[in-house]
Amino acid sequence: MRHQLDLATWPRREHFAFFSAFEEPFFGLVAEVDVTAARAEAQRLGVSFFRYYLYQALAAANSVAEFRDRIEQGQVYRYDQVHASATIGRPDHTFGFSFLEYQPSLAAFLATADPEIAAVQQASGLCLSERTGRPDVLHCSAIPWVRFTGLTHARSFTHPDSAPKISFGQAYPHGTGQRMAVSVNVHHALADGYHVGQFLEVFQQRLEQRLG
Repeated sequence: MRHQLDLATWPRREHFAFFSAFEEPFFGLVAEVDVTAARAEAQRLGVSFFRYYLYQALAAANSVAEFRDRIEQGQVYRYDQVHASATIGRPDHTFGFSFLEYQPSLAAFLATADPEIAAVQQASGLCLSERTGRPDVLHCSAIPWVRFTGLTHARSFTHPDSAPKISFGQAYPHGTGQRMAVSVNVHHALADGYHVGQFLEVFQQRLEQRLG
């Protein structure tokens, strides 16, 4: 479900008008998160690290209203929930797009994510569909081979797009623990650095928690 924001009373109405006119309205940053506890928790639960941190990232994104805002036909809509359109790698080093529905619990998330990931891994091509192209998604990707400090995205400027893009890098040793780079790109008409900071703060908190 979604509801339309009233642009006349929206505090971001001038920001929206200003940045919506840009050829490239997205901005992004790369930050590190501590994944020491998250890797241990994923191992304890017998869950892949990728699935575990993706679930926690989805939960964090859903907690920030601005990450659920989308521009559609010149209007701004706020979705009740957003999901993940995540790239899934294959043994032949190609990838396909998936639709991973957000669920409030890890078990419920895995129940729908596992068969979707398996289907994409067994398929070929990009697996583009109406589901992977939905506006109420985050564009997510994992680059576990690289400890990156910057990242850019291929984009078609003629295609309307306002979905946040989150990429996860290689987990690497840091002191007695491990860290991982996270790249976050958002449409500046909808969100600022403050909102990216909110997402990263909640994401870090969730990576440190113990489930059950």
